[in-house]
This record gives sequence, structure tokens and C-alpha cells, in this order.
Amino acid sequence: MIQKNIKRLLPLKKYSFFLFGPRGVGKSTFLKDSFPNALYIDLLDEKKFIELSHHPDRLEAMAHGLAKESWIIIDEIQKIPGLLDEVHRLIETYSWQFVLCGSSARKLRRGGTNLLAGRAITCKMESFSYQEITGLIDLDFAMCWGSLPLVVKNQDLAKDILNSYVNTYIKEEINEEGAVRHLPPFLRFLEIAGMMNGQVLNKQNIAREASVPRSNVDVYFSILEDSLLGHFLPAYRPNLKVREQTHPKFFWFDPGVARAAAGLVFDQPDKLWLGTALETLIYHELRVYNHIAEKERNLYYYRTASGSEIDFVIETRKRQFNTSPEIVCIEVKNAKKWDRRWEKTMRSIIDNPKVIVKKMIGVYRGESIFHYDGMDIFPLEIFLQKLFSGEIF
Repeated sequence: MIQKNIKRLLPLKKYSFFLFGPRGVGKSTFLKDSFPNALYIDLLDEKKFIELSHHPDRLEAMAHGLAKESWIIIDEIQKIPGLLDEVHRLIETYSWQFVLCGSSARKLRRGGTNLLAGRAITCKMESFSYQEITGLIDLDFAMCWGSLPLVVKNQDLAKDILNSYVNTYIKEEINEEGAVRHLPPFLRFLEIAGMMNGQVLNKQNIAREASVPRSNVDVYFSILEDSLLGHFLPAYRPNLKVREQTHPKFFWFDPGVARAAAGLVFDQPDKLWLGTALETLIYHELRVYNHIAEKERNLYYYRTASGSEIDFVIETRKRQFNTSPEIVCIEVKNAKKWDRRWEKTMRSIIDNPKVIVKKMIGVYRGESIFHYDGMDIFPLEIFLQKLFSGEIF
């Protein structure tokens, strides 16, 4: 078991902020380590939850005597959306700084709040990035079991932790939010959504497989997205000559959680699953870097009607009136040897005047770096190093 706290890449803010992330990714630990002198209010504490639910004004009494610009952390803020009005007032009155932490913004939005109208910025935290835990786990482990803090620190218990995460955390979260009227149909959907990780979504087929109405599938996916358990990767549509795929893909935030949702933690993953797990890991790392480096670029995938695909497209410059968009293309393969046929789709769009391809990158599980006519092929670990050093985008 790994005992030490692991330094996170997320930079500290000097301004009030929301910190959102799925349950179990280490938000509370990060905040306690980063703000050791802050007033910490945990709304999982039943007494504090009841008191502040009925009397939000008592937040001022709890913070009485704090100096100007003192920090106050409110954990699980989504449990009392109405508390944000009081937070707003206290920021204006006392210039206190707040960290508002939660695993979902669903209740906050549903309650009609405006998330403090710019008085607090929004930050996101996910499972450990590989950059944060290099040397503690290898990439094969990360692909199979993900990088939740509890999993990384208790690797021999990964199966049980992930199984519990889905059967306890996720079900509790959904029940607590009252997001679905009946849990069994949602649980049938959950397993299918786990199996569909990294796939192009056909929601009609998912509804049929889960034996639920088509409209429920939209609601269920929005619950996963709002709870930050998964992310839609939209299709890139540069309007080239070929017909392009328009349906999004859905990726779970962590390959281990996807595996647990699919009910596969006690089964050996097959080759197709491992390929999708690698894409999930890459997408996770792209999201983390995109946020902590404050790039905030749009991420896509590209696929033609014939099935030719580019796994990830990063739009590094948006289309403007007189300029074409600029993109970085990334193809990911869970293979020890690079096959140059995998470059075909990227090369097919490079000469099109409607889009400027700045970089073409292949990522694979081999050990050698190759450069082929404007395309760079990197082993997985080297790609991740270059990503976080700012060399990819």
C-alpha cells in the first residue's frame, strides 16, 4: 500500500473557485493539503448539512472572526445549492475566498443558480494523470485498472475497489440526486454504457439492449456527464469531400471504472477492450493537460462513413472568416509495431484547403521513434512526456 500523498498537477488559484470532479479522485485530500489553514466545512457531516440546509445564514457565524481574504472550503456543495446565495453575500461583504467542491454541478444548475456570476472560476480534477504517478504504476496497469487514488495506492485490491466504486459510489450518487425514478433500468443501462466505452453511440440500439425508452437513454447519459463520470467526444466535421460521421463517442473518465461498469473486473480483457482502454487513457491525459495548461482547446475524433478514423483531433485554432482551422491529428494503436497503413486517414486530409493539419502523430506500444514524411510516431510513454512538456499542442 502506498501511504504518501501524491502531488497533483492542478495549479492553485488565488481567487475563489469551484472544484468539480468525480467522486474518489482526491479533491478533498488535495484541498486539505493545499489550504491547511482554511475553514473546512464538509456537507457529508450530517449535523452541518442539516444546520446549513435550514439556516444558510449560519455560515457567517461559522466563519466569524476570519481575516479578509481568508479561505473557506465547502465540500459537497451540490448538497445545498441554496448555500451559494450566502457564499455570494459573504464574498461581497468580507472578501473571503471560497473553494466550493463537488462531484456534480447538476443540482446547482437545476436549482437555478448562476454559479456566483463570475465571482468564482471553475476547476476540474480527475483521476491521477500518469505524470503524477510515474514510477508508482506502469502503463499496462493504468490501462487495465485506471488511476483512481484508491486503486493506485492499493493495487492488489484494484478489482474490489472498482467493483465497490460502481456498486456503491455511483449508485449512491444517482440515488442521492434523485435523478432517476427507478434504479434497475438505469443499472441495465450502466452495464451497456460500460461496454460502449469509446464507441460511436447509437442510442436507439442502447435503448433496445437496456429495455428502456429512447428518451431515457438521453437522460441517463446526461447524468453520467453531469456527474463527471464520462465525457462525450464529438465528431469533427471539417466538411471535406467525403461523408463524415456525426454521432459522438462516449468515454468514461477512467478505464478502470469503465471496466467495472461493464462488469468485467473479474474477466480477462480481450484485445479490443485493451485497445479502447488505451484510447480512454490517452483521452484522459489529453483532458488533464488541456485543463491544467489552460489550453482549453476543443477535442474531437474524425470518422468517415466508410469507417476510416482518426482517434483524436485537437483544434488548435478555430475557423475564422478568412482563416482555416488548424488541427493536430493523433492515431492510437495498442500494438508493438507501427503499421504505416494506419497513417492513411490523416494523410488523406492534409492537402485539403479547408483545414490546416499542423501535426500528425501516431502513438503505439513499441519502443522506437519514427519520422515519416511529416508524421511523428512515438511510444506511449514518450508521447505522454511530450504532451505535458507542451510539445504536442
